[in-house]
Amino acid sequence: MRFTPVSCIVQTREGAVHAKPGDAILRGIADEQWRVSSERFAAKYRPVPPTQAGEPGRYVSNRNRVLALRMIEPFEVLLADGQSRLSGHRDDWLVDYGDGSLGVVAAEIFAKTYEVLN
Repeated sequence: MRFTPVSCIVQTREGAVHAKPGDAILRGIADEQWRVSSERFAAKYRPVPPTQAGEPGRYVSNRNRVLALRMIEPFEVLLADGQSRLSGHRDDWLVDYGDGSLGVVAAEIFAKTYEVLN
């Protein structure tokens, strides 16, 4: 995980996402990457020692309930920045993180990283 020092485009599996200075760029279990805004990062992730909060290194996600819907056909979502669009495939998940941010998670990654509650 790193914090970008400059504005950039993050190429995710689901599309190009705009990042601004201070945003976190993370890598996941399938070497996928995504952006988390600097405003939301501290509430979503905590550092794994010896990493200190706010520095590049290893972080884990805080447990959090999200709303998720498994999609039955291809779809697209506009992110809160008003610029970035993500595209999902049939069986991918549309995730609402409850803080105004949305995401698209591939079915195989969702199965490994989320617990479905009824």
